[in-house]
Amino acid sequence: MSILWLWFGFIALVIFLLLLDLGVFHRKAHIPGIRESLAWTSLWIALALIFNIGIYFLYENHLFGIGYGKTVLGGMNLNGMEAAKMFFTGYLIEKSLSLDNIFVIGMVFSFFGVPRLYQHRVLFWGIFGALLLRGIMILLGVTLIQMFDWVLYIFGFLLLVTAIKMFFHKEEEVHPEKNPLVKLAQRFFRITSEYHGEHFFVKIPKEPDNNSNEKSGVSGSMWSCTPMLLVLLVVESNDLIFAIDSIPAIFAITQDPFIVFTSNVFAILGLRSLYFVMAAMIAKFRYLQVSLSVILAYVGVKLLCIDVIHHFGIENIMTWISLGVIIVVMLVGVLASVYVNKKEQST
Repeated sequence: MSILWLWFGFIALVIFLLLLDLGVFHRKAHIPGIRESLAWTSLWIALALIFNIGIYFLYENHLFGIGYGKTVLGGMNLNGMEAAKMFFTGYLIEKSLSLDNIFVIGMVFSFFGVPRLYQHRVLFWGIFGALLLRGIMILLGVTLIQMFDWVLYIFGFLLLVTAIKMFFHKEEEVHPEKNPLVKLAQRFFRITSEYHGEHFFVKIPKEPDNNSNEKSGVSGSMWSCTPMLLVLLVVESNDLIFAIDSIPAIFAITQDPFIVFTSNVFAILGLRSLYFVMAAMIAKFRYLQVSLSVILAYVGVKLLCIDVIHHFGIENIMTWISLGVIIVVMLVGVLASVYVNKKEQST
């Protein structure tokens, strides 16, 4: 029962950080500069690393009864070092895959013509919704794995398919107007033709009803949705699609629900500030998508070979290998992009 207090405490911490971010530091709408965005990105990364230290002490001393339990790999009591490695590797995976999400968010903002002044508010509520959706998906994923361990093979296969698709589709096309949620909102709700600041809903005068017997001059107002709500719906639905890839990926590292959830949360929390850092330079990293596809393919193969890994008892070694693969592949992709860009500029 005591472990529930750990979960409640973590969720309360996340809510506090989000409210502090929106209600204090970003209370007034403004366009974040590169320096500010870099500072916030560094802060979120620092908080993740500090929490990783907390993970070490939690699992090393089995505080709140955490670290005991059985996974699909058999009985496994995680010690502090193993748990810290799993959290950090899972965090890197989620952080790396979230970079691809930034491409899509940028396209959505461009399509809807969202003013940079209001993009921060959309990202905030998008992240808030993403935390809820991913929490539900992680809970379902852990439950399925505990009931049917063969689900990991399905996850592995899906990751391989996604990796192949990502590798060969160099330019991802996004069609927000075809999004089912957007069509549903447009069908059942009144949508304003222009933005009304940061608001998702506004009260505007009713349009006159020519078939009505009401006298002219009688007016009223009604609630209407703004294009900001449509943008939020598209961002949320796209994050759900990305979560289908990223959550199975971390199950290749660990099936511990607390590590899976917390590493996901910290990766998402820094996505907003990372967007404003990467938005101006994302096009320069042309091989980033190739790197992400290689990482997805690796974790997919690892899931398909999970029984072999368990048979030889090399789970701990594979965690180190996974960490090294992620770092090296991302570094190679970035360096290759920089090298090719410089070579093209010199010719």
